[in-house]
Amino acid sequence: MSKKTIIIIGMGEMAGVFARGFLRSGYPVTPVTRQMDNQQLAHDIPDPELVLVAVAEKDVQSVLSNIPQTWKKHLVLLQNELLPDDWLRHQLTPTVISVWFEKKKGQDYKVLIPSPVYGDKANILIDTLASIDIPARKLNTQDELLFELVIKNIYILTTNIAGLKVGGTVSELWKNHSSLTRLIANEIIELQMKLCSQSFDNEKLINEMLVAFNGDPEHNCMGRSAPARLERALQLAEQYQLNLPTLKNIATEFLS
Repeated sequence: MSKKTIIIIGMGEMAGVFARGFLRSGYPVTPVTRQMDNQQLAHDIPDPELVLVAVAEKDVQSVLSNIPQTWKKHLVLLQNELLPDDWLRHQLTPTVISVWFEKKKGQDYKVLIPSPVYGDKANILIDTLASIDIPARKLNTQDELLFELVIKNIYILTTNIAGLKVGGTVSELWKNHSSLTRLIANEIIELQMKLCSQSFDNEKLINEMLVAFNGDPEHNCMGRSAPARLERALQLAEQYQLNLPTLKNIATEFLS
């Protein structure tokens, strides 16, 4: 029996990796670009196997606001900086994968650590990624997912923001600037706890971040999104009346 179609919204680097895996696993893949009409496509394909939302972080809310009704139960999210409120505000219950492999233009993907997945479509994602030699692991509870999302957010925000200040790789960051790294990480954790309305063990989260550091010690700290991530973090801090002095100091130096 032929497999049902997989819809991919957004066709950037990460979407290309998943598309390769889906195709290798025997799924037809239909891409959705900005110029296409989601509602018309949903009329033509009302019951896909899954709908992978692979747009950038800044676009995810507008995309989720316009998901066709028949696709809502099939959603998969993969963005960085995700937290449950990002989908709960739309009354959605997607499958979520915290992606721990990197894909840059002109280069093949690089795995840091296995990517955790939670939700109805988890097995499909795990099998699909395994078909292209990318490890992933299944989570059993929403609490586990929240913890994994927070770890990823701390890794991304800490390394990017520290990278603005000192550059270099994650191994150099921890070896030469561990005090600064801890200051930034603790402020990011404070922000995450406020956003989640939940407490976490700071040291446990920092240790998990270091596991990811060890997964790819030569990973560059600062991506091109670093200034936007810092600006977004400070906007959220202001909204929630948090004082994050280390982030503010870096912003005065590197944000115009």
